[in-house]
Amino acid sequence: MNESRSQLYSRRLLLVVWDALDRRTVLIAGAGTLATLLAPAWSQSPFPTRPVRLIVPFPPGQAADIFARILAQRLTITWGQQVYVENRAGGIGVPAMMAAKAAAPDGYTLVMATTSTLSINPTLRTDLPYNPVKDFVPASNVVVAPLVLVAHPSFAPRSIADLVAVAKKGSERFVVATPGQATAQHMTSELFATRAGIKLEHVHYKGSGPAIIDLIGGQVPLMVDSVASALPHIKSRKIRAIAVTTAQRIPQLPDVPTIAESGYPGFEGAGWAGIVLLVGTPREIVERVSADIQAALKDPQLRADIIARGSIPDPRTPQSYAEFIRTETAKWAQVAKEARIRVEE
Repeated sequence: MNESRSQLYSRRLLLVVWDALDRRTVLIAGAGTLATLLAPAWSQSPFPTRPVRLIVPFPPGQAADIFARILAQRLTITWGQQVYVENRAGGIGVPAMMAAKAAAPDGYTLVMATTSTLSINPTLRTDLPYNPVKDFVPASNVVVAPLVLVAHPSFAPRSIADLVAVAKKGSERFVVATPGQATAQHMTSELFATRAGIKLEHVHYKGSGPAIIDLIGGQVPLMVDSVASALPHIKSRKIRAIAVTTAQRIPQLPDVPTIAESGYPGFEGAGWAGIVLLVGTPREIVERVSADIQAALKDPQLRADIIARGSIPDPRTPQSYAEFIRTETAKWAQVAKEARIRVEE
């Protein structure tokens, strides 16, 4: 039977309405699915959206400061936000760590923590006002810094053997400068004195910069410092390298012997510096910071720059860095025990 004109019109109108409703249902369902897929991305706020502070427990010129500034420049480019260095020297790193501890755990405060602040301080002080494990979370190590025993050009002994021989005669006071108490430089020089059976008189400065100035000026005859800090002055012959503290000779100073090969087999000491954040920082931010540091340290140009300055790039995952810190803490605790090291309050 043929449909009337009005019936045909009504049926077509019904089909149009139904089609529209069906399309709307599909669109709504699709939007819901898309929202579900994108929910994780929307729930995570981007990082960083403002400048990031990088606290360094030493003054400008220290190895940790040198590499903190190199890293800050690279992260500034990567993140599109300024990463600025804030130096807080002195107090065996305690003021710097306390300043960081007081910050919000949001990823916008990083610390260029070191051998002393994370591994040595806890072994020497029972009243430490911060806890490296409970207050901070590792992101990645940045560098391992070989150390070197350097002297003013007027210092008579030319080798470790000469130095020990003169020291054992007791005819001279052997004053040695360090960048501060409880630094890797201090601990390594104490370990050497113990192994050699000699007495060293330590003068502790608030960083490598002030100590190097006095060494160059002849106010102190000896210093244990990072190769990164001392290398330019060694090259300019303002100071003289006697021995490096690593197990093997280093490419930056190939003619300088190790303490180990100078009569003390097995002797080894080095500093390191890496990035930690506040406990409570969202895990995705810790992982992001770690991944970006690792990527930066694997860049050939940045690696070459670090090596040229006398150190070794050492990118690590948060887990690997945490284990490294535990191992180093145990090592330096043993050194402190053997050398009977005490920190002056």
